[in-house]
Amino acid sequence: MAAKPLLDSPEAKAAEKDEVKGYFETTGFERWNRIYSESNEVNKVQRNIRIGHQKTVDNVLAWLQEQGNLAERSFCDAGCGVGSLAIPLAQLGAGSIAASDLSEAMVTEARRRADEAGISREQLQFSASDLESLDGRYDTVICLDVFIHYPQAPAEEMVRHLAGMAEQHLIVSFAPYTPLLALLKGIGQLFPGPSKTTRAYTLREAGIVAAAAEAGFRPARRSLNQAPFYFSRLLAFERG
Repeated sequence: MAAKPLLDSPEAKAAEKDEVKGYFETTGFERWNRIYSESNEVNKVQRNIRIGHQKTVDNVLAWLQEQGNLAERSFCDAGCGVGSLAIPLAQLGAGSIAASDLSEAMVTEARRRADEAGISREQLQFSASDLESLDGRYDTVICLDVFIHYPQAPAEEMVRHLAGMAEQHLIVSFAPYTPLLALLKGIGQLFPGPSKTTRAYTLREAGIVAAAAEAGFRPARRSLNQAPFYFSRLLAFERG
């Protein structure tokens, strides 16, 4: 019998990425597009996930507005989904935003929503890309609720990668490791039925903070946003 590949082996990483991409191009897109909308065609669990995610987005927008000078800053929204953060950020007057997602279907929907909102494609540019392929330099790099698809070590590696793209600010969110979630055998068991198509990971905050520190960033703000079936630790880092 062939040995099972290690979870962090290149083969395992590639296979899991393909699995996640395939999910968000098909049933995953349909489900999460509906959750991140105003549709009433959601169950109680999905509605609570919507509420929790919106709390995270609202926190980020409030923090950015407190920092000021949005019109003079560039932003990278890594793992933008259907534009839940990028679109309102553009509406607040952000100078330029590069938004990307692994799923072509998500990017197409995000672009449609931005066009419908009257946002110029010069101000807000969308592309389909995995996090590993992103490059460029931005004042602020943001990655919300994407690390649920990364085990601890790859997530820390990705924090260092994204921090290398950030001039001043890095903001990330992730499902935090807690004894309660460990007892539930991972955050994936909190989602209903077919929503558990892909694996989901909880992360230890200390490792994320240490990875950011290696890249020259220190914690500036933190919050824990939660609703039933949604738990997200939000961390804002500053260079220096």
